[in-house]
Amino acid sequence: MPTDATIEADERIKSESFATKLMKRPELGAIGGLILVTLFFLFTADSTMFTLSGIMNFLTPSAQLGILGIAAAMLMIGGEFDLSIGSMVAFAGMVFGVFTVNLGLPLIFSIPLTMVFAAAIGAANGAIVIRTGLPSFIVTLAGLFILRGLSLVGLKLFTGGSTQLRGVREAVEGDFLTPFFSGDAFTGLFAWMAKAGIIDSFKSGAPKVPGVPVEVLWFIGFALVATYILLRTPVGNWIFATGGDSNAAQNSGVPVKRVKISLFMLTAIAASLVAIITVIDAGSTDARRGFQKEFEAIIAAVIGGCLLTGGYGSAIGAFFGAIIFGMVTIGLTYTNFDQDWFQVFLGGMLLIAVVFNNVVRKRVTGER
Repeated sequence: MPTDATIEADERIKSESFATKLMKRPELGAIGGLILVTLFFLFTADSTMFTLSGIMNFLTPSAQLGILGIAAAMLMIGGEFDLSIGSMVAFAGMVFGVFTVNLGLPLIFSIPLTMVFAAAIGAANGAIVIRTGLPSFIVTLAGLFILRGLSLVGLKLFTGGSTQLRGVREAVEGDFLTPFFSGDAFTGLFAWMAKAGIIDSFKSGAPKVPGVPVEVLWFIGFALVATYILLRTPVGNWIFATGGDSNAAQNSGVPVKRVKISLFMLTAIAASLVAIITVIDAGSTDARRGFQKEFEAIIAAVIGGCLLTGGYGSAIGAFFGAIIFGMVTIGLTYTNFDQDWFQVFLGGMLLIAVVFNNVVRKRVTGER
């Protein structure tokens, strides 16, 4: 028969095991940060921030950044960086605008063609990194300037001198694919809830929130698929192994080169998806689209638990990291604080996240 001391010891081991498992989760810091930021705005912001309309307001920029951040997180887990992702948003937006406005292609052709263009550039980035052995930081930093310059030159070429291409909304109006990339989803459900008094409505009876922005659905879907790939498929194991020790992974039969090139292609495709969504919503594209998004995406990934050394991270962590960004970006408008404090927040959150992740990694692995 087990004694009381034995039972107590077993319970201690189980609790320690649970605590260790919890500490190993890379998204722990992002969830903690989200709780702290939420509490901060609960005490400092106008109460309308956490109404349905207020939540949708900050989820929209969160979703756009989150799509980039999740792709960046997967690439960082694989041991690489992509600093050209923001410029890719501008370049892909230009390509998409040319296809729809200048060439008059329907979305069923213009969307996949835009993504193919982006994927080809992502593959080129990956191939250069692998063949030259140069740090991806340097290769994609060059890509940042090249793609931004090509966006400027291309827009002037196809518009006759302007850095903005208009007419996208008119070009895609009536296309059967437009509702999948622009506007709101579940409008009928929200209209019914407004009529039933479940959500707020205007005097006319129309809901104050017409539906869920489609980019939020893309964001959630992308996070779920990325998490499933990382945690439940052999490809996910390859990504972690590649970022942890590429030589050991190569010797174990992991197709390291193919994995890295595929991840570079993924970040480029994610950027093109964000470009398509934002260009259709705005009805135009310009050369500054996606400006500095590469840094914000990487910061969201780091807040989400990704290590700068690779081999560790989480798509769900990047998901929460992006929500923190959106909440602070929009939340400051509900307070009396100067919105320029957002820049301070970016640097502070990055530093705190890196220190936190480093401490957790050392405690879990026993490093000094």
